[in-house]
Amino acid sequence: MVIAVIGDSACSAEEAKLAKTVGALLAQQGVTVICGGLTGVMEVVCRGAKTKGGLTIGILPGGDSSMANPWVDIPVVTGLGEARNVVVVKSAQAVIAIGGGYGTLSEIAYALKSGIPVIGFNTWSLSRNGLEDDSIIRVQSATEAVDKAVALARKHKVHGIASPFSPSPSSSPVKGEEIGLAIAEDGSILE
Repeated sequence: MVIAVIGDSACSAEEAKLAKTVGALLAQQGVTVICGGLTGVMEVVCRGAKTKGGLTIGILPGGDSSMANPWVDIPVVTGLGEARNVVVVKSAQAVIAIGGGYGTLSEIAYALKSGIPVIGFNTWSLSRNGLEDDSIIRVQSATEAVDKAVALARKHKVHGIASPFSPSPSSSPVKGEEIGLAIAEDGSILE
């Protein structure tokens, strides 16, 4: 399971404490952390994950892997600039937003538009036509953020990512099962 943690490259002490705890809790549950790979929330969540032996992936905006924070295990060099925000969230089954600036807001939008659940702590509020949009699931603690993200990630259909929660049609034990049919060895259709 891969969960994205997004936030600003400069964060408050409260956000840093939360991000470090989120990283550690995700790692304890065997979750791979993906982020933008740079400083601030991204660096602290990776540091937290590494304290518990977690795996971290940093999707970097530039063309130099040495720009990744020291706690990124797998730096992915994109050369895409801020367009890499799409890659960060589309690579995850859920997103945890901690604080954040306009880059975080774009990641929230990409995730929501893609049907990827977003859990938020001290982050953006959305409104549509003057009415509050409650698409971001608000939480008050690191434990609550991780518990909700993991539960929602298990339910989220993974787009093109192999996952124990979304078997591919080729791994189906019965031919035809992926379309709701079961075909017996003799070719007859089973119901």
